[in-house]
Amino acid sequence: MVSRTDFSWPANKRLAFYVAINIELFAYRKGIGSDFAFIKARQTHRNYAWRDYGNRVGVWRIFKMLDELGLPAAHNVNAWLYGTCPQIFSRIRERGDEIVGHGRTNSEHQRNYWEYDEACLIREATEIIEKNEGSRPCGWLGGGPESFVTPDLLKEQGYLYLMNWAADDQPIWMNTRAGKILAMPYPAEVNDAYAIAHRQQGAREFADMIVDQFDQMLRQSISSPPLVCGIALHTFIAGQPFRLRPIRRALQHCLQHPDHDQVWFTRPGEIAHYCYSLLPGTIV
Repeated sequence: MVSRTDFSWPANKRLAFYVAINIELFAYRKGIGSDFAFIKARQTHRNYAWRDYGNRVGVWRIFKMLDELGLPAAHNVNAWLYGTCPQIFSRIRERGDEIVGHGRTNSEHQRNYWEYDEACLIREATEIIEKNEGSRPCGWLGGGPESFVTPDLLKEQGYLYLMNWAADDQPIWMNTRAGKILAMPYPAEVNDAYAIAHRQQGAREFADMIVDQFDQMLRQSISSPPLVCGIALHTFIAGQPFRLRPIRRALQHCLQHPDHDQVWFTRPGEIAHYCYSLLPGTIV
């Protein structure tokens, strides 16, 4: 990081900040999926209903919060949701937000497929989004661990970036057999699924993480190469009323920070397009 080329985000901003909302579909009592009490719990009607709450209630609460704060967002969506929750996509379009490919359903992992089958999975999810939105998504986040060829398959199907690799605080280039693809910073830590559902941290602890992450990264980016700060929320976790209140306060802190004029409040697709416009060698 210390030897990297300095540059600025648009309008000479130093920190790119985005919020990613994970809107997901799970099989009933099959496959894999989070539980609100246990890690690797078996699939039951209980955790299915908890996750379905996100699509019925939680996502709308989050939409309202984003509207009130004036924050743009990216939405990591399972493509099969188009058949069950079309109202969600209407709201995303009204907001002008980005849709990120997130597989067909979160009850399957790409690492469990042969290459041909994984390519079919990516193609099906992409074509469903394209059919409904009129354009293909430019970014992808897998529903879980990827295979050895996932970046290759994504590049071959026209994706500009992926968010599977939480390896850096700047976008970085990854080599694939079809050329370079951008690895967009995606939060493994400041992510309500890992912090709250897995590590059993409280909502206020998670909100403190957002504030501390933002403050430290903004401070660092002003005096060193620019960074990307992402926040990941899931509708069935952050969309619970008691959790949304401290999360709202944390996001308000980011928007009202004394140095907020140094922050580009954006979406990962806009970050990716800007990175592709930079001179070769600016991004490692």
